Amino acid sequence: MSKRDEYKPGAAAGAEVQKDGDKWTLVVVRELRHSPEKVWVALTDPASLREWAPYDADESLAAVGPVKLSTVGAPTPTVSDTYVTRADAPSVLEYRWGNNDMRWTLEARGAGTRLTLWHNIDRGFIAMGAAGWHICLDVLDRLVGDEPIGRIVGGEAMKFEWPRLNEEYAKQFGI
Repeated sequence: MSKRDEYKPGAAAGAEVQKDGDKWTLVVVRELRHSPEKVWVALTDPASLREWAPYDADESLAAVGPVKLSTVGAPTPTVSDTYVTRADAPSVLEYRWGNNDMRWTLEARGAGTRLTLWHNIDRGFIAMGAAGWHICLDVLDRLVGDEPIGRIVGGEAMKFEWPRLNEEYAKQFGI
C-alpha cells in the first residue's frame, strides 16, 4: 500500500467563516512542521503547486504581477487571469483567483509555521471549499515534509473522504 493509499483526512477542524452579508470568507489555520521559507516555495512555485494545489500556475506567484491560474480536476477547466497584489516572502501572499480574494500568511512558530488562508467563497460553496482546502493542505504538509503523495483534487478527492469533510464543515458553519 502506498502512502497515498494510506492517507485519510482527520476531522473537520482549524476553519471558520467570517460573514458579511452575502460575502463569506473561509479562514483556515494550519500548524505546519516546516519553516516559512519552505512553505513559501510550495505556495508560489509552479512545480510545487502541481503537487498539491487545486490549480496550476503559468509562472511563479512570488512577485507582484499577472499570472494565469488553471483549475485542475474541475468538470469544466477554467483559466483565470490573476494578479498577485502582494508577495512579501516568506510571510504574506495575496491575489485574486477568479472572483475570489486569496490571502496567505505564514508566521514562524518555533521550527514550524502557522499558515492562515483567507478565501472569499460564495456561501453556497463554502463547506465544499473548506473540505477541498483541508485535503489540499494535508497534501501540502506532506510535500513540504519530503513525503509527497501527489495532488488530490476534483473527483479524485471523493476517494479521500471529501464528502464526509464537506458534511462536517457544513454542520460546523451552520449551513
